[in-house]
Amino acid sequence: MSHPHHQTESHPVDFQVDPVVLELGRRFADAGHELSLVGGPVRDLFLGRESPDLDFTTDATPDQTVALIKKWADNFWEIGRAFGTIGMRKAGFQIEITTYRAEAYDPESRKPVVAFGSSLTDDLLRRDFTINAMALRLPSMELVDPFGGVRDLHASTLSTPGSPEDSFSDDPLRMMRAARFAAQLGVTVHPDVRRAMTAMAERIKIISNERVRDELVKLICAAQPRTGVDLLVDTGLAEYVLPEVSALRLESDEHHRHKDVYQHSLQVLEQAAGLETGADGPVPGPDFVLRFAALMHDVGKPATRRFEAGGAVSFRHHDMVGSKLTAKRMKALRFDNDTIKAVARLVELHMRFYGYGDAGWSDSAVRRYVTDAGPLLERLHRLTRSDVTTRNQRKAERLAFAYDDLETRIAELRERESLEAVRPDLDGGAIMALLGLKPGPVVGRAYKYLLEERMENGPLEPAAAEAKLLEWWAAQPESAAVAPSEES
Repeated sequence: MSHPHHQTESHPVDFQVDPVVLELGRRFADAGHELSLVGGPVRDLFLGRESPDLDFTTDATPDQTVALIKKWADNFWEIGRAFGTIGMRKAGFQIEITTYRAEAYDPESRKPVVAFGSSLTDDLLRRDFTINAMALRLPSMELVDPFGGVRDLHASTLSTPGSPEDSFSDDPLRMMRAARFAAQLGVTVHPDVRRAMTAMAERIKIISNERVRDELVKLICAAQPRTGVDLLVDTGLAEYVLPEVSALRLESDEHHRHKDVYQHSLQVLEQAAGLETGADGPVPGPDFVLRFAALMHDVGKPATRRFEAGGAVSFRHHDMVGSKLTAKRMKALRFDNDTIKAVARLVELHMRFYGYGDAGWSDSAVRRYVTDAGPLLERLHRLTRSDVTTRNQRKAERLAFAYDDLETRIAELRERESLEAVRPDLDGGAIMALLGLKPGPVVGRAYKYLLEERMENGPLEPAAAEAKLLEWWAAQPESAAVAPSEES
């Protein structure tokens, strides 16, 4: 899809930009160099969005750039120098200035081969999408838009400056960026771009897991994550980056008795995002852990699907299987352990509530629910509520009322007991003193016994707890207290 070059390469525009931008432009112009604001910040000017990060491009070499900004910037760094980039901070802005590139990538490698160029148009041609391939010449404030970025922004279309095949060969991660921009900006991906993504999906395999993960997080945390995930699945990219989600498109059984698990998961993702709170609420949005758990909560279903007698379909233990699959995928994508544990735990717990609506729970079951969820409780509330996508109004209302009831029960128990950290009524020191024990596995067993008691029956006065412990101790076999080969 090649774009006809505009008749006029540039024209002045009336944008309010920060004085820092013009000041930097003048510094370069006075030294005989070109400088343009480029990419995302220019796109954001059209969208009326603030950009805390400012990207510039110049015909100056990295050495010349350093000489021009050394005394002007608050501080600067040269980590990206090999790629032509000098970074700095000035007046609260994070700024990057990159020498024009006429970049070539080795198609078999994930590393760009850097060649510096001398033309702004050539530099813009090698950028990912037309809406990111516009520049603002400084300090004259001329808009340079050779590939129709403004037109595509108005049409809300995502297309590439040259052919999408060339763009994606240069950097296959751009296929994921297309899905991310669809989710962030609500743009429609041009049919040619979609075709190239589909044809070249397998090329994503040469991209490092860390880069894929970072794009995925941005997509999931975007304004319309459902759109982005859907595009990954439709083009086949998800087969390589999130195959568990692609697998949710279960072939319906001939009677179409179970709902489409894939569409259900997208709806749960959307509903969970809708339940996030503001910055001072318990789950400030966008919350990756909640959203990703919502997307992945049913990934255990394909592996556990069984057709029962009478035509019913069951998915026994899909919560446990899904939790393991989720952790495995996140590990492959190089997520940190805390994030992996949190998401996997939510997937594991997402079915726990369903026993409540049928029979109500004892206090001990409520305590266990809160203790097992730990710091994830507020997210679990939201995930469980989001997991209702039935069109049956009465069923939906019944589940909502039951969950309201559970939350009320939790609040009441909180009033009466400290539910935040259910601990035994006696600590390890008290147990050892009472039973005359040295530290070791037996103390652990006694502690575990008291914890179970606390879960089942709520808090006890110290004297009552001591009586319970002595009763338990009396029932232990003689060898339990002394056997050196205790299992821990």
